[in-house]
Amino acid sequence: MPDPVYDALIVGAGASGMFAAQELTAQGLRVVQLEAGPEIGVGNFDPSSVRRQSDINLWQRIKAFVGGQGIQARAAFFDARQRHLFVNDRELPYTTPPDAPFVWIRSRQAGGRTHVFGRVLLRWTDDDFKMRSRSGRGVDWPIGYDDLVPYYEEVERSLALYGEQDNVPTLPDSLYGHRAAMTSAEQIFKRDVESRWPERKIVTWRYIGPEATRVLRPLRDAIASGSLDIRYNSIVSRVLTDEAGRQATGVEVIDRLTGQKTAVLARSVILCASPVESIRLMLNSASAHHPNGLGNSSGTLGRYFVDQLPCVVAGTYTKAKGWASADPAPADPFYGPSGGIYMPRFVAPDGRSADSDFAFQGSIGRYSTPDDADARFSFFGYGAMDADPDNRVTLNTNRRDAWGIPIPHIRCKIGEHDRTTLKQQIGAIVETIEQAGGRIDYVGSPLGLEEKGRGAYPDANPLSRFVFRKMFSRTMVMGAAIHEAGGARMGDDAKTSVLNGWNQSWDLPNLLVTDASAFASSGVSGTTLTIMAMTVRACRNLALRLKSEPRSET
Repeated sequence: MPDPVYDALIVGAGASGMFAAQELTAQGLRVVQLEAGPEIGVGNFDPSSVRRQSDINLWQRIKAFVGGQGIQARAAFFDARQRHLFVNDRELPYTTPPDAPFVWIRSRQAGGRTHVFGRVLLRWTDDDFKMRSRSGRGVDWPIGYDDLVPYYEEVERSLALYGEQDNVPTLPDSLYGHRAAMTSAEQIFKRDVESRWPERKIVTWRYIGPEATRVLRPLRDAIASGSLDIRYNSIVSRVLTDEAGRQATGVEVIDRLTGQKTAVLARSVILCASPVESIRLMLNSASAHHPNGLGNSSGTLGRYFVDQLPCVVAGTYTKAKGWASADPAPADPFYGPSGGIYMPRFVAPDGRSADSDFAFQGSIGRYSTPDDADARFSFFGYGAMDADPDNRVTLNTNRRDAWGIPIPHIRCKIGEHDRTTLKQQIGAIVETIEQAGGRIDYVGSPLGLEEKGRGAYPDANPLSRFVFRKMFSRTMVMGAAIHEAGGARMGDDAKTSVLNGWNQSWDLPNLLVTDASAFASSGVSGTTLTIMAMTVRACRNLALRLKSEPRSET
């Protein structure tokens, strides 16, 4: 018997792929999901593998480097317990221009990077979606906040977020299943900051708690439907099209373990592989009808690639002692406690966003510290990056990965306006912390490392501190925020964008892209919740169209 022709084929099983599977199976469609990596379960999160970590994890990073994870080991939170949840960089290399390094942190397994991210899920606003209307820079998305609200709510109900009703206009509240909490140090910090600067709001993280099965609910629901066929270790190398090049018909797949090539057919294809991978796949699917890459009649495929502008600051908080977890979620023996605080865009007197295109995520008093010692803090800043057409993902056809696929070449270089934003961003967090009672040890960004007070990691051994300083310029570069986006952006004009407002390819309407490559701008908050909501919206629209068309049985 010939292989079935599925209603929908999903590439990837991460944040977007799992919600695509949940939505399409809930609509009664026959779905196949192709995941490049292995299946993941409880056995991959053995608590006994957790060892006490130092701040810098020097030897663990060196071991990972020797084992082929030289890029992955540069992630700020990298440690040995999660090493198997990151890719091997020797198998999956990429290149960058000499003057524009980019750290591409990635995972290949069911769940993707949802196993290694901070679990923080934040809504965007029209400050992000309508950037040009607000500031005169960038581009407006073809959709806005109101279009995504019902889908944000669906995702939030599914994941049962931890959070608090904060009523901050620059960071809309979510629907919460559980309450979040601040440490006593964070409560003092919030009081002092908001009393001094009413426009600077401090809120709790909005985040998901630990999942005992290690499979998030959307994928569990899709599997339970009986309508999902998941194929692991299935690397998609090309999207196939009909003879006219107007419809996607399926994909070419390489078995990760055997190297065998097969074709999987479907009435629609949804790319959820992550920004760089989805772009690479479309470029590698060039044909006579699509000579510059699949769906690239606009010439913009791969262009306008962005990340968020990163900065980091750490030190001690003189108004509080010791530490506490303050995480009301069930204890997780693998990851440990979560939670923290977030400072969104500043609020102008009229309730709109002030001229501050950055936000900060951090924690105070959650790091192990003697009871009589000042509490420790760290913050990571995220700034809006200009979408530059020269920042792009292309194919390096001179090199191939372990499965014979041309590797990506990534250019993501900050411009002069980005430098200005970074300087404002750093100035704002330094001012806030120092005038609220914090003592900064170091602050760094792609602009460089500045040590203050006791210097970076004052309690670490001299060798670790030396290596940290030497490696900082190779680590705190673009990509460090791990919020890369764009390259297959949506728009309202087929001449200037790759996708329409429903995440459909202008050139092949049954080809959707719903990961962050569809983003038209970088935003300043995490991308994951918006990816999930956008995917539900796009797939529901796709399902309505597919159910109105005749279904083939083979």
